[in-house]
Amino acid sequence: MKTLKPFAAILTATSLLISSAYAETKWDMPTPYGDGVHHTKNVRQFAEDVKTATGGELNIVVHSGASLIKHPEIHRAVRSGQVPAGEMFMGLLGNDNPVFKADNIPFLASDFDSARKLWAASRPAIEASLEKDGVRLLFAVPWPPQGFYTKKPLNSGADLEGLKMRAYSPTTSRLAVLLKATPTTVQTPEIPQAFSTGIVDAMVTSPSTGVSSQSWDYVSDYTDTQAWIPKNMVIVNARAFKRLGEAEQKALLESAATAEARGWEMAQAETSAKTAMLAENGINVAQPSDQLKADLQAIGKTMGEEWAAEAGDAGKAIMAAYQ
Repeated sequence: MKTLKPFAAILTATSLLISSAYAETKWDMPTPYGDGVHHTKNVRQFAEDVKTATGGELNIVVHSGASLIKHPEIHRAVRSGQVPAGEMFMGLLGNDNPVFKADNIPFLASDFDSARKLWAASRPAIEASLEKDGVRLLFAVPWPPQGFYTKKPLNSGADLEGLKMRAYSPTTSRLAVLLKATPTTVQTPEIPQAFSTGIVDAMVTSPSTGVSSQSWDYVSDYTDTQAWIPKNMVIVNARAFKRLGEAEQKALLESAATAEARGWEMAQAETSAKTAMLAENGINVAQPSDQLKADLQAIGKTMGEEWAAEAGDAGKAIMAAYQ
């Protein structure tokens, strides 16, 4: 019997290791942005919070910078179960359902208080649309307000006519068309090369993206129009969520609520810090002229009317709740 005890001990230890391995659930989570962006920092903290709250039973591995899956493919990858979770720009789904474009309408909600109200008004419709695809919303976090990056000062909408303007969503494509510019799809990691090779001449995006892509290397001016405040959302495959135990589901949702609150605070701090960094690195940071404001507001009115007609009853419900 003495000779069997070590063998029995080995079997017991092996069984414990196997049980531990099966107890841990690993989720790969793609995100399109680099590690310096506040969205990625927040998502990484979210993953840590989930791991801590579940005692290591749910381990979310964040793959930043579109290293696992390219940005336009993330929704489909989560929907199909290729990955359990992912982060993406909400407006990318605007062609599937216009409710995803509500936060891309110029001058509808251009400060954070208004953006919070718009999110509260549109969230139910967003969740309902995602659920039809077998996807569950975990949380959403805003970008800083959007401004224009150009190679010369921007005094009116006419200054953008004929330029090749970076587009990253259906709404930014439409904005470029209304500005009589040429919309050109360029993903975030490709921005510096696109400017240096002449693929694009201008872009509208946040101070965060301007800093992370080192915009001072290829443009001279940033016009702080604060046109709109779009959001990223973190989504999860509904089947993957249901496979979790009740305790893990609760921990995931609680960590998501914490991440959303933290992310909104980070976005506001990010706005001030990154706008200052643009100026520190030689970018001419300017407020929009009265003419540019008028031109953009006219376009915003057109886009708002187009969105309302496209969104139908869902759009009317969102606007009624918002206003």
